[in-house]
This record gives sequence, structure tokens and C-alpha cells, in this order.
Amino acid sequence: MRLATVALAAMAVFAATSVHAQSPSQRERDRNGGQDEEESRESRRPPRIAPLRSVANAGPCPFVKILYDAARFVELEGGRAAAANVGYTGEIEGVSAGCAYQADEPITVQMNILFNLGRGPQADGDQRTYRYWIAVTERNEAVLAKEYFDLPVNFEGAATASVTEEQSVIIPRATAETSGGNFEVLIGFEVTPEMAEFNRTGSRFRMTAGQAAATPPAQ
Repeated sequence: MRLATVALAAMAVFAATSVHAQSPSQRERDRNGGQDEEESRESRRPPRIAPLRSVANAGPCPFVKILYDAARFVELEGGRAAAANVGYTGEIEGVSAGCAYQADEPITVQMNILFNLGRGPQADGDQRTYRYWIAVTERNEAVLAKEYFDLPVNFEGAATASVTEEQSVIIPRATAETSGGNFEVLIGFEVTPEMAEFNRTGSRFRMTAGQAAATPPAQ
């Protein structure tokens, strides 16, 4: 099949050239050793996409999806699903994406990924480094490349935080006829098998999980 040939050719390119995906915010953290107040304000703004070329693409963009099994991160002390046992939590709230490619150029996919993060009664501090990944696959088939990223978060005394990560992924193409529709870009947290099973059941604890309820007014 043509698709199988394209996937194998793309995989060979990936073996020599990995997917290029490093967020600008991650590079800035590497230089400065953490997020400053201005970056914190920036992270709370709505997701936006950097402008791409206005010239029409040679074909459709890859599908960009959040993997359901890895869309949420919920730490449960002792493995028991109860609000009092919740440690750190996270949810990939959404992703917006655009792409560009012409002739036999590689496909450049730009994404903004919105994370909502929280800490419950079992969280042991103000800071937590989450880990997530981005994978490029043949659509509904084999993983061609996968890369992991660290997401350090400082809650600064709050129970929740929102962070937007900007990512750029470059996907080599075997030929000029290789369409972006042959590929998917998947995003997810690095989760344990127990967390993945928890997500599959549809169970969740929102970021406010474990917060003390307001004291009712005296009667």
C-alpha cells in the first residue's frame, strides 16, 4: 500500500532526524532557571497560534489530538480514589494548532497546549515538575517519533495554576506527494498504568479537589 510505503520512508527519516519539539518557554526556563512573574502572567493568557504563511498548504494538516488515557494526571495517596487522598493533579485542557508545508518541504506544526494544574491535601509543596510527551504517528497506526518534556510549576500558594506551552514539531515527508493527513500528533501526560486506568473509567478530580468546604453560616 502507498500509505505503508510512506510511513516506512518517514520512519527512516525520523531515525536520522528526530522530531524537533522544544517549547520557547522551556528554553527560557533553561536560561533563567525558572519562570519569573512576567512569564507567569503570560502563561495565563488564552492560547494563541503564531502566524504561519498565508499560502495554501500542499495538503491537509496532521490531526492533533490529546490522548484520552493520558489527558489527566491525578496522584492518589494509597491508590484510593477519595478527595482527601489527592496529591498533585493536572489536565490538558485543550490544544490549538496550525501547520505549513509546500512542495517537498517537511511539515511544520505549531501548537499551543493549555494545562490546568492543581494540588490537593496530599501535595507536599508549592512546586511540582510535571512531565508530558508529544508523539507523531502514522494515522491510527505506529508511533514514528516521541519526545518528553518537563513542565515545572510554581503554585505560589494557590491551589491551581494554568500554563500554556508553545511547541513546534517538524515532520519530514518521504516525497512531495506525502500528505499531512497521513500523520497524527498526539499529546499526553506521562502517567502510571494506574493513572491511565483511572482516566479510562472517566473518573476525575477537578483542580479544586480536596479544598476545604466553606463553613456554613450560623443558624
